Amino acid sequence: MKRRRTALLAVTALLAAAFTALPAAEAGADEVEQVRNGTFDTTGDPWWTSNVTAGLAAGQLCSDVPGGTTNPWDSAVGQNDITLVKGESYRFSFKASGVPEGHAVRAVVGLQVSPYDTWYEAAPVPGAAGDTFSYTFTSPVDTTQAQVAFQVGGGADPWRFCLDDVSLLGGVPPEVYTPDTGPRVRVNQVAYLPDGPKNATLVTDGASRLPWRLNDAGGRTVAHGWTVPRGTDVSSGQHTHSIDFGRYRGRGEGFTLVADGETSRPFAIGTAAYEQLRLDSLKYYYTQRSGIAIRDDLRPGYARPAGHVGTAPNQGDSAVPCRPGLCDYTLDVTGGWYDAGDHGKYVVNGGITVWELLSTYERSLSARTGHPARLGDGSLALPESGNKVPDVLDEARWELEFLLRMQVPDGQPLAGMAHSKIHDAQWTGLPLLPSDDPQPRELHAPTTQATLNLAATAAQAARLYRPYDRAFAARALAAARKAWQAALAHPAVYPDPDDGTGGGAYPDDDATDEFYWAAAELYLTTGERQFADHVLHSPVHTADIFGALGFDWGRTAAAGRLDLATVPSRLPGRAAVRRSVVEAADTYLATLDSQPYGMPYAPPGNLYDWGSNAQILNNAHVIATAYDLTGSAKYRDGALQGMDYILGRNALNMSYVTGYGEVNSHNQHSRWYAHELDPGLPNPPRGTLAGGANSSIQDPYAQSKLPGCTGQFCYIDDIQSWSTNETAVNWNAALAWMASFAADQGRG
Repeated sequence: MKRRRTALLAVTALLAAAFTALPAAEAGADEVEQVRNGTFDTTGDPWWTSNVTAGLAAGQLCSDVPGGTTNPWDSAVGQNDITLVKGESYRFSFKASGVPEGHAVRAVVGLQVSPYDTWYEAAPVPGAAGDTFSYTFTSPVDTTQAQVAFQVGGGADPWRFCLDDVSLLGGVPPEVYTPDTGPRVRVNQVAYLPDGPKNATLVTDGASRLPWRLNDAGGRTVAHGWTVPRGTDVSSGQHTHSIDFGRYRGRGEGFTLVADGETSRPFAIGTAAYEQLRLDSLKYYYTQRSGIAIRDDLRPGYARPAGHVGTAPNQGDSAVPCRPGLCDYTLDVTGGWYDAGDHGKYVVNGGITVWELLSTYERSLSARTGHPARLGDGSLALPESGNKVPDVLDEARWELEFLLRMQVPDGQPLAGMAHSKIHDAQWTGLPLLPSDDPQPRELHAPTTQATLNLAATAAQAARLYRPYDRAFAARALAAARKAWQAALAHPAVYPDPDDGTGGGAYPDDDATDEFYWAAAELYLTTGERQFADHVLHSPVHTADIFGALGFDWGRTAAAGRLDLATVPSRLPGRAAVRRSVVEAADTYLATLDSQPYGMPYAPPGNLYDWGSNAQILNNAHVIATAYDLTGSAKYRDGALQGMDYILGRNALNMSYVTGYGEVNSHNQHSRWYAHELDPGLPNPPRGTLAGGANSSIQDPYAQSKLPGCTGQFCYIDDIQSWSTNETAVNWNAALAWMASFAADQGRG
């Protein structure tokens, strides 16, 4: 959960003159123009420019843009002091040309002063003859300090940019966005396991059962049956039927399901897709690495220079100071993963991510269907491959080393605690490679939650790395013990909920769950009574911790409970711990059965939470663990149905995993997987999970496109929608765990 804002960087006004903005339109009033002198008939005032040579030419404002700049905002044209009214819709339009062609423009409406929030942005690529562009958005704010800007820097070669007929018209009707959901038969577009469950959802107004048939790639019907009417689905507002074709056990590619005159998107029945998804979802982390150049031979198309290593314009992560007034030292916090779509690195999000990756490996060692060789050395094509250490452990260690560096040094106040995060002093814009980030970096305050994340993951690492690197395992355990003692000494140092400039705030005013999780991991690794006592006396230990929203960075008690249930130990009452997981799985199965789309997720009030896709996967994780504990097929089948939702059996009829399924998310919010804004940059790599439906739609783009959305429809695959479509390391960890589980069932 990020709570982020993208940013519009400040530029210097060179042509600007101070003008008073025109009165804003009242809601429902006539259309009112907000831009002054958008036609450039006789003057360039009140437009400003930055790092361009500009002048009037044939009734246009033309700018000669220098080459060799790094970022879009290094050269710009704009106008300040524009008034916006919260909740009002605006049409942002202009004519632009570019010579030579092919240069992307970052056209933005945002705040002209710090923190330079962006409320709307587009990425047109104007042709030499000139093109007209038009966009509609809804303002999320009331302000008299809005700015329209055209950021044109970032190119290697000089070019000429001309602008005319710029308009920001208030009072226009809002643009109605209707997603293309394709055929009304919704299936897992990737694969069903031959001996696993096979369910689909039909959207139809029909009240009575309808015939369905399953066709193979050649169009031959191989199975048939009748739908089951389900009524109106609360999560989507659609009238639905369910289809169960699980009795068919054939294999192949190109199957389709036909019902009510509609033919589904194609899908496979087989195991290979899950074997590949297991690897791709884990390979995602290499391209998220900070402090190392990404190699093209290991990830073709994703090569980039090392980020934040102190090479200009970076200021680097090797000697990062605290925010002013917090401390008088610097830390080397190089390495780690960029958390999500920005360049921040966060201990609480890194902690739950490391836990789930390590748990993916730990499950392979102990579960009846586990296959550790599938996660072995060489499986992920990493720089470390060939070192006789399982690749998933190598990847997790890249983040673990960073987490250890975030610990407050001895001799300092709060020694042993962990700084909560490190990120830019101000928000940066899109696109922006990590190596091109010019912002100063800052350490943020230590917190009890971050400290316990470090204690938990370092303790877990100590037991899993011991067979491969005893020295690292010992160092990790020592750091875990130190963090534990520091947290006991400072049990209520919580993150500042307002610390959200330049990076996510991660507010959390309760560390009870983190104490439980850390004590559980320390006990499982050491067997020491002090940690067992803390587990047994924690109010969390016997509480119902498996809520409707599942677990995530802010709800970590489940991590401790799941490991206490699955990792062998002599904890008194362990049978009750295992039983609590099975009971939670039963609750999630009941939820799944009540949902026409078959997901173990029904948030209160149908209000989908930020990162709902990961929460669905984590609820499926609990069901899958119940299968590992009991061997009952109903839990295996329920967990796999959670994957169906992610891979296409949903109201939008799309896979939320890049590169998987005929229609899939591929424009996730990211500064370097930014092909939507810069054709020279890639889309996210295969195996990247999108955050998913989010009823709060906090970003302006989603607010303009999805007002009044219902449940599953609160999602849009656009790079500007950071509240519904971000990528994040913890979300991909949920996908990796479940993809590995699914692959293991296919092998059985």
